[in-house]
Formats: sequence, structure tokens, C-alpha cells
Amino acid sequence: MMTTKRCHMRRKLKLHQIQAMVASAETGSIRGAARSLGISQAAVTRALRELEAAQQLPLLIRSPAGLSFTEYGKVLLAHARLVLNQLHQAQSELDQLRGQAEGRLCVGITPWVMLTFLPEAVLQFRQRMPEVRLELFESLMPVAQPLLRDGSMDFAIGPLLPSMAAQEFTCEAVLNYETTVLVRRGHPRQKARSIHDLLDQDWVLNYAPDGYDALMDYLFWRHDARIDEKRIVLAQSVTMLQSMVEHASMCTWCPTILSVVPPFHDRVVAVPLIEQFEPRQLCVITRRSSTLSRAAVCFIDCLLQVIRRHSRSAKKEDQQLFNTLTLLV
Repeated sequence: MMTTKRCHMRRKLKLHQIQAMVASAETGSIRGAARSLGISQAAVTRALRELEAAQQLPLLIRSPAGLSFTEYGKVLLAHARLVLNQLHQAQSELDQLRGQAEGRLCVGITPWVMLTFLPEAVLQFRQRMPEVRLELFESLMPVAQPLLRDGSMDFAIGPLLPSMAAQEFTCEAVLNYETTVLVRRGHPRQKARSIHDLLDQDWVLNYAPDGYDALMDYLFWRHDARIDEKRIVLAQSVTMLQSMVEHASMCTWCPTILSVVPPFHDRVVAVPLIEQFEPRQLCVITRRSSTLSRAAVCFIDCLLQVIRRHSRSAKKEDQQLFNTLTLLV
């Protein structure tokens, strides 16, 4: 029993060790980590050696090209980043309460929300919390997921992906939104009636690395449609996706709302397919272990107020939006 207890004590992580590990990962070298932390190279080297000795595992791979990490090291590094981000958030919260410093809020926003409700929400948030430095990512969920996981991003507004495990993330549904297949205006297949009529076309899509099968099933397989995977281009930004649709005549699948908002509304059209796609949910997504800051709660409240206001509006453009949306809160 005593031996086991001593073993656990030896393996206890220390703050200076995880700081050295994260700094080494971010800079790619001992020298860069030392410069980043404001300490000597010897101190960084000692901290990393202490960490490996305490864990009794090989964590780092040292080579003339720089530092890299073993599988053990990659696991620990992910948790180390999260710990440091959580500590930074805690210090920021305390400093805000003291009135001594600005806070910071990092939010991932799915693109169609950016084009509709985001500007008003940001203006309202800035009026309520002008001291907070706001960082916004135009964030497709495959981009947001790793940032949420390591604590770099406070929360995201977007769809919950099947790959985002329930034990890791929490999700508060805001609204349902319809999805559709879009092509450029004037595309020779813009009046196609079935997904089967589009299998000989090139497609541009966005999906998480482990989300390919789920998307293929959603779009094609459940409708007994099989597409050559070489026809599918993976796009990691909405600008790239838009360019491929407009200038390379590719098909895509997107929230229907994009067909009625600038800059898309006069450039793309929804294809009137007989196949139906179930609505998706727009959610507030956070790490299950995290606590939202005062700034995060305020931002979410501002966004929900803006969405509710537009849902009650009699303006034609707002009614067009909510022809494709169903409010849940």
C-alpha cells in the first residue's frame, strides 16, 4: 500500500513541467520554449526530464529537426494545454471581478450565423461588456472541435457532430435548420429532381475526419445512391466551398438559409430534390468539464435575444430566414 502511494506521489504533475511541455510543443524547440517562458534552456530541459522521469514513460522525441512527441506525450500534451487554458480563464475571471484587467472570450461561429445574426449580437455584447476582448472564429465544426477540446475556444455555435462524444461535450439546442443541395445559378442540373441525377457531378463538402461515413449515409447511401468518392472535394472554409460552387460548377450540401442571404442568395439555388434531409440542430457547444465565464453567458444571451427578435419580425427578409428555421428556445 505504501509503495503504491509513493508511486502516485512521484507521478504527480507539476505546473512548471506542463508549462515547459506546452511551450516546447508550440515553439518546436527547447530554445524557443525557454524564450517563450522567460527562463533558461537548462531549466526547460530539466523540467521535461523531470516530467518523463515522474511518469516513467517516453514523452518526447528529440532530433536535429526539433522536438516531437510520442503517443504518450500527445495524450499528456492535450490535457496540459487544457489545464493551462483553464488556469488562464480562471485568472482572467478573477481579474475582471477585481476590475484590474480585460477579459478575453473566444467563440466559434458557424458561417451562416455569421452572415445573419452575429453582427447585431456582437454590437449588443460590446455595449454590455466593452472591456472584454472578443475573438471570433468563422468556424466549421471540424475546425472548432480541436480548439474546444484543448480549451483554446470557450464555446462554439454550430451543429453537434456525431464524432463529438457526449461524454466530452455538452450541447444546448437553439434551433432547427433545414439543409439542401445547392448549385450555382444557371447550373445545368439546377432543376434535377433526384440525388441520383447528381452522382456524375463533382461535389465540394465539409466534414470531420471521422465524419465521412455519417455524411455519405445522410446524403447518398440511405437513398440507395452510390457516388465515386473521387468526385468529392473536402473544403476547410466556406470561402473555398463558395468558390468551388460558383466557379467550378460543383454541387454542395448546406443549410438552406444560405440560399436566401448575401452573398449567396443571387448566386446559388437550391435543387428541388424529392429526397428529404432531416433538419439539423444549431447548438451552443461546450466542453463538459468547463464552466462558462460571465462573458460567455452574456454573449450567448445577446445572440439568443437577437434570434428571438428576428423570429418575431414581420419584415420580408426575416420571414424568409425563418421559413428555413424553427426556434427551440
